[in-house]
Amino acid sequence: MKIRLSLSLTLRTTVVVIILAVLPGTIRRLIHTGNLYLFTEQFFSDMAARLSGPGRFRFIMQPTVAIFLGVRDGMKDGRAGIPTFLWALVFHGQHRWELLRSAFASASDLISIAILLDLIAQFLIFREIHPGAALLLGPVLIAIPYAMARTFGNWISRSRVPS
Repeated sequence: MKIRLSLSLTLRTTVVVIILAVLPGTIRRLIHTGNLYLFTEQFFSDMAARLSGPGRFRFIMQPTVAIFLGVRDGMKDGRAGIPTFLWALVFHGQHRWELLRSAFASASDLISIAILLDLIAQFLIFREIHPGAALLLGPVLIAIPYAMARTFGNWISRSRVPS
């Protein structure tokens, strides 16, 4: 447990240090060009380059791990009688914060890895880093498959319980 906590802290610290290191250049680029980068034509063309450049395997591996974690957590939810993940987030306020906390606890290292890998891939492919893109794409790559799989895992768990 202590080693895992130390690795998690090291991973998160590494991500924060890299983002803080590139932030002045990003702000300077924003001031000089007026281009925020996110959701621009360049952003979308760079997405295609990420899919074929170094680190493209992460677009398969990270969602796969997120799906595994989501199914595992959804089956726990089903056995505990908690409503499905997406339904509870929207309609069951009494479960919302507990579910979000457990989702973050399960996927936080994976999200940190996704952000870190996106930062590295950007540097390798483009020789520049856009931290906003990494902070957006990393979590999205994890959150959507995780949420859907957690809901599906709950359904699986509930369907296996005899009525």
